[in-house]
Amino acid sequence: MVAVDTAAVAKNGPGQPAEGVDAELVAQLVEQARAAGLQLTGDGGLLQQLTKRVLESALEGEITDHLGYDKGDPAGKNGENSRNGVRAKTVLTDVGPVEIDVPCDRDGSFTPQIVRKRQRRLSGLDDMVISLSAKGLTTGEIQAHLAEVYGAEVSRQTISTITDKVVEGMTEWQNRPLDPVYPVIFLDAVHVKIRDGKVANRPIYLALAVTVEGTRDILGLWAGDGGEGAKFWLQVLTELKNRGVADACMVVSDGLKGLPDAIAEVWPEAVVQTCVIHLLRASFRYAGRQHWDAIAKALKPVYTAPTESAARARFAEFTEAWGNRYPAIVRLWEQAWAEFVPFLAFDAEIRTVVCSTNAIESVNARIRRAVRARGHFPNEAAALKCVYLAVMSLDPTGQGRRRWTMRWKPALNAFDITFEGRLSAGRK
Repeated sequence: MVAVDTAAVAKNGPGQPAEGVDAELVAQLVEQARAAGLQLTGDGGLLQQLTKRVLESALEGEITDHLGYDKGDPAGKNGENSRNGVRAKTVLTDVGPVEIDVPCDRDGSFTPQIVRKRQRRLSGLDDMVISLSAKGLTTGEIQAHLAEVYGAEVSRQTISTITDKVVEGMTEWQNRPLDPVYPVIFLDAVHVKIRDGKVANRPIYLALAVTVEGTRDILGLWAGDGGEGAKFWLQVLTELKNRGVADACMVVSDGLKGLPDAIAEVWPEAVVQTCVIHLLRASFRYAGRQHWDAIAKALKPVYTAPTESAARARFAEFTEAWGNRYPAIVRLWEQAWAEFVPFLAFDAEIRTVVCSTNAIESVNARIRRAVRARGHFPNEAAALKCVYLAVMSLDPTGQGRRRWTMRWKPALNAFDITFEGRLSAGRK
């Protein structure tokens, strides 16, 4: 095995050895490995051997600190606690399974920290499993990936145990304090298949808010059964209020039953807005495919009208042209009219961002990819865990956050003027 000064090993930045790492030593190690025909990765490769040496060196340092003397020091023969050989242990790491020798002491009081008792995986592997799960891979696919790439045999139960660790974090996240006011809160749902006696579609509701600084904040997740009414939404909104949300200027949704009544109870000053895009999609469900383009063209003057009275006039024209063929579409818009028209009273900057739930659609698209990969879930908790992992993996580089903030600046200026004074509480 190639000798290495483990004290010189440190986390390295891309392209160059980190401070404390001897570049010549690294080059020498790689050259010796090549000369010996040793692979960099894989079973018995250089990285595995280095990992073994680093871990064993760290463990040796820990037991030295615990006993108070170096290995071979005569002080260990004074009748007090002393070293008592080693025990073999295999741990799963980012470079595959590594067998290490863990030092022991005579009275069994040594408790290692770098590789704890009964620990079989280093944290890097746990992070990898959680990341793969967030991308929608099933436990079987993660198991196959780890075996193929790292040669690590990890059971499905172990993978499930690793991902279960996020449940505690999910509970903490779901109960965290929130801002006192949000300009807009979007409410929408993704549907998942849950096997509860029989496989059925169930909604997972998502609340996404825009902060007074223009950033995106996902407030929480709630599982429903598809028959939610005012009582359910009152519970959800009361939960948000209890977590600190005292006010919301606007709440945009896709016409969820009972939601307007719940909003009026919790945030009396909030404007309830139906998503126009969802209203259009619902209209198409009543029409033949050959008429979709014509109906969309006929409805566009309604939702782009400068005033509510103008929108009413344009809708009368639509009713005259299409009412006899598709009376259900006319009835749909009439029933949604009270929650459809509020955005027509605002400036173009506000209209653009609240006339649809497009702000939340990109999040839903990422969630749906993860959900589709799973097929169906054994229970509600498993579905929520998958959706939570997908939400936590959004925008890992932060680029989306910056684009989001720039896109919302004009609208936030308009919100400040339209809802004068109400956003100030969020900037204290």
